[in-house]
Amino acid sequence: MDHTPHHPERHPRGTASWGTAVKATLHCLTGCAIGEILGMVIGTALAWGDVPTMVLAIGLAFLFGYSFTLFAVLRAGLGLKAAIKVALAADTVSIAVMELVDNAIIALTPGALEAHLTDGLFWSALLGGFAVAFLITTPVNKWMIGRGKGHAVVHDHH
Repeated sequence: MDHTPHHPERHPRGTASWGTAVKATLHCLTGCAIGEILGMVIGTALAWGDVPTMVLAIGLAFLFGYSFTLFAVLRAGLGLKAAIKVALAADTVSIAVMELVDNAIIALTPGALEAHLTDGLFWSALLGGFAVAFLITTPVNKWMIGRGKGHAVVHDHH
């Protein structure tokens, strides 16, 4: 009879480590932050209204978020059409959750949408929104990666 203690797998099938989820979320956050900040800066500098500024910021967040993954998988040798499919599969949910949370915080912070680029409120709402979005998006990414979805798709091409 075998009396060796049973050792569960370190990474059982269907799970992802928190480290992997954090890396995926930081990757997403970087692209989102660049696009979001650029959009907010452009919209605010041009004195656009709240809605056009947020639409630009969200659009650029998706563009930059997808671009980071797209360039990574293109460098790995994937063709453009396949690379676009990987980027869309890897990042859509992550970027959407991040943008929803971040923009909700900005919209709900009194005075943040009316703040100018030189106001601390503008930057604290934006950066605070990213911090909260990171905390909410990381478990979403962990769950998705554990099921072979989201950023797990990218790892097949590294």
